[in-house]
Amino acid sequence: MEHFLGLFAQYLVNGLETGSLYALIALGYTLVYGILEMLNFAHGDVFMVGGFLGAGVAGVLVSQSGVALLPAPLVVLLMMVVAMAGAGLLGVGIERFAYRPLRNANRLAPLITAVGVSLLLESVVQVQVSPAPVTVRSDPLIPLTVLRLGGITVPPSSLLLFVVAIALMAALDRFIFATRFGSAMRATAQDREAATFMGIDVDRIIVVTFLIGSALAGMGGVLYGLQFATVNFFMGYLLGIKAFTAAVIGGIGNVRGAMAGGLVLGVLENLGGGFVSTAFQDSFAFLALILVLMLRPQGLFGQAQADRA
Repeated sequence: MEHFLGLFAQYLVNGLETGSLYALIALGYTLVYGILEMLNFAHGDVFMVGGFLGAGVAGVLVSQSGVALLPAPLVVLLMMVVAMAGAGLLGVGIERFAYRPLRNANRLAPLITAVGVSLLLESVVQVQVSPAPVTVRSDPLIPLTVLRLGGITVPPSSLLLFVVAIALMAALDRFIFATRFGSAMRATAQDREAATFMGIDVDRIIVVTFLIGSALAGMGGVLYGLQFATVNFFMGYLLGIKAFTAAVIGGIGNVRGAMAGGLVLGVLENLGGGFVSTAFQDSFAFLALILVLMLRPQGLFGQAQADRA
């Protein structure tokens, strides 16, 4: 029994770490859906681009011999800033040139466009950057020692991922629910036309929504690279699908639901993979999605459409 409880605690901690990454990416899906009622399937590849931007900064500031040219915390901070800024601007560009012209078109048009943008980003990175996985030189930046608490082990990179993700989610929650701009975002999500009549600049709200969601995805890419020490042009595909699954489980369009959905999904995956089989670990995510859609189609935190986000 003691052995089982030890394993359960370890898998639970691993699940919270993984789930925090899912939640960070899922926020981009749910923010855009909450405002525009469209599924931005290119979002996973914005996460991928953020990972490559972070890897590029590490490649410049960490020598071939594995020595950081600046203090390690400063290098990590620069990776995060560059990735968030680059991914945020990419998201704004995607909205301006790919989605805005189709804002009043049939709902199928933006969906197909999003898939096209996703494939375009993957192809550009594959051809122009690298078709093979790129190593992130994280060894000089993150301590290799493992933190131990009782029988639970936590690598510093995983702890960094969890702490940063939770801090960003808390900051976003406060921004949306405790600021005037957040109130404008929620008003736009409830009724875009009414928000326009009330003097809210809807185009500005949409741009900021894409900027925030994409910047969070860029941060996720950096944290993923630091944890797994590698990035590749296809990594946004599966992570993007899982993050979208987390958003649906929590209640697509509901910000707090996306956060909770990501954590729940990460825990279910790790418990299932640990106690059943790692070969089916990815399957637990989609099994959870099927069960939620069958039992509660609006998601765990789903609300009436007029009150979401």
